[in-house]
Amino acid sequence: MSREGDHAHDHDHHTMTSEHDHSAVASSGHEHHGGHEHHGTDHSGHADIFRRLFWWNLLLAVPVIATSEMVEGWLGYDLPGSAWIPPLLGTAIYLWGGWPFLSMAWRDEITVRKPGMMTLISLAITVAFAASAAATLGVGDFNFWWELAGLIVIMLLGHWQEMKAVGQARGALAALAELLPDDAERLTGDGDATEHVSIGDLLEGDVVVVRPGGRIPADGDIVRGDASIDESMITGESAPVAKAKGDRVVAGTVATDGSLRIEVTATGEGTALAGIQRMVQEAQDSRSGTRRLADRAAAWLFWIALGSAAVTLVVHAALGDLSGGLTAAVSVLVIACPHALGLAIPLVIAISTSQSAKHGILIKDTAALEAMRTVDTVLFDKTGTLTEGSHELTDIAAVDGWELERVLALAAAVEAESEHPIGRAVVAAAKDRGVEVPSAVDVETMPGKGVRATVDGQVVAVGGPALLDESGLQAPPGLDDAAARWRERGGAVLHVVVDGAVVGGFTTADPVRPESRAAVDALHARGVDVALITGDARSVADAVAGTLGIDEVFAEVLPRDKDAAVGDLQGRGKKVAMVGDGVNDAPALARADVGLAIGAGTDVAMEAAGVVLASSDPRGVLGVIALSRATYRKMRQNLVWATGYNVIAIPVAAGALQPIGITMPPAVAAIAMSLSTIVVAANAQLLRRVSLDPQDLAA
Repeated sequence: MSREGDHAHDHDHHTMTSEHDHSAVASSGHEHHGGHEHHGTDHSGHADIFRRLFWWNLLLAVPVIATSEMVEGWLGYDLPGSAWIPPLLGTAIYLWGGWPFLSMAWRDEITVRKPGMMTLISLAITVAFAASAAATLGVGDFNFWWELAGLIVIMLLGHWQEMKAVGQARGALAALAELLPDDAERLTGDGDATEHVSIGDLLEGDVVVVRPGGRIPADGDIVRGDASIDESMITGESAPVAKAKGDRVVAGTVATDGSLRIEVTATGEGTALAGIQRMVQEAQDSRSGTRRLADRAAAWLFWIALGSAAVTLVVHAALGDLSGGLTAAVSVLVIACPHALGLAIPLVIAISTSQSAKHGILIKDTAALEAMRTVDTVLFDKTGTLTEGSHELTDIAAVDGWELERVLALAAAVEAESEHPIGRAVVAAAKDRGVEVPSAVDVETMPGKGVRATVDGQVVAVGGPALLDESGLQAPPGLDDAAARWRERGGAVLHVVVDGAVVGGFTTADPVRPESRAAVDALHARGVDVALITGDARSVADAVAGTLGIDEVFAEVLPRDKDAAVGDLQGRGKKVAMVGDGVNDAPALARADVGLAIGAGTDVAMEAAGVVLASSDPRGVLGVIALSRATYRKMRQNLVWATGYNVIAIPVAAGALQPIGITMPPAVAAIAMSLSTIVVAANAQLLRRVSLDPQDLAA
């Protein structure tokens, strides 16, 4: 719809809703492996626990290995009483170092009938322990004490490194929480008196004082003062943003200069900062298609490993090598542990979502992130997305006998108290040009037509074509010609009427963001089509599309019909990403293959979108595409490695190469399994090298 007849504050304004000890390891809802969920656990704390377990059990394992018959035979010594060292210390290692794996297998897998990695580890170490204990008591001669000790130590090392990697990736969330100050300076209501209180004691409606250089303790609206705010922790943009009375600010951001008084609108879990933490955490726990594939692979691996171990034992026994068969069966169970498979996808997700959050790209659903690589059409909402979302006066004209400054002064006087974007643009233009604005009285809003007031004894009205129609007026030819040119450029046209005569007119426009052209060009370079959707008039939409080189335009679309435009594109076989900035865009964001909400840092809780771009820079879409493609590539690489490793390693552990002298004892199998985990983790870390800087991506 055109802004011309919409001056009387009927503007469809786009807004955006803001949004351990052993038992602790075993029972804290610790992440499931081999395809189960990563719960919201403290991975850094778990890493410390497994680090301590590793070092203590390594100390116990050294004498077990040193007093094993094999090592004593290699080195030619026989320590007195050494025969009892492996059973005693080996049992301690099994019960202490192996307890986390046994507990997690029971609590998280066996009780829910979803066997996975923990079950496989537990089965392997229990078989080794039982066989060794039986041999020590004189039943059989399958002595695996040193292999058992080595296996558990290696498992603890691998688990420690996994928890460390995931904990580092999720450290961005803890860093967000640390951005909040410990206390706040709150007005007491007694003049300008203040008191220092904990931020946990702040309530909505409180007014807090933030000094220059101080961090804002809670979300709120500025009620006095102005300052440049460093919002880089939210938007990823380093340049401070100027804020003044009436503007919203976010907890954790910094007032780099100037003093502010802020009325608190949200605290604690209701703040934008808390919303970001929840969003990133939920994304890391969400299930993409690739992760579900890894889940199924890990579940199947348990049965494949168990079956392979059974076949291995039976075949070796049939060939008269029961001892070798038991050793090979244990090796199969060890080598098949889906440590790498369990880490392949979750670690990639953890790193990609935390890295993106640092650059103002907030992933709410990893399925949306994964789908972004397949998008071939990006549909941008115009107002507030490709454009600034605010009006500025771009040209003014006057009839003969009237000065431009006088026309502007009268229009600004009538609009002085206006909250409408066009009214604010007129007042701002007068201020910028140094025009003295007189006072207006008897201000009257005329719905659908404009605004009227008395200025210096003259009746002045400002409005669009509906104002002239009601008054039976026509613009003089020269002014009408100027208005026609303005309309062709997509501008809104308003007239200034003084005492029943048209004396001038002006045009405003919603300026295109300087980054929009770079975003459109970069999308085209990646083979992605760009479409624009808006409720504005066709002339306005076409003007913006022509400026930016956009491929297709949907104009004069009502908010409730925007999702139909998305459906139209999808009906043509397109994979559509919808980029919008307001609540009115929610249906379209939900219908699109990927919904991206774009807006200021305070508005981070668009429920309909799968991705939120905290910055208003449309080039952020390029970052989502780059991240999506890199993330999917790492997922595929890790899956291929983790599954391919098992395809090769299981037959070797089973003894397939034994005829040519190649075997894999349990301890070697444990080392191989841990090495595969390290490869997967190192590959995932390469995601940190992916540039998400808008300037780099649009270059």
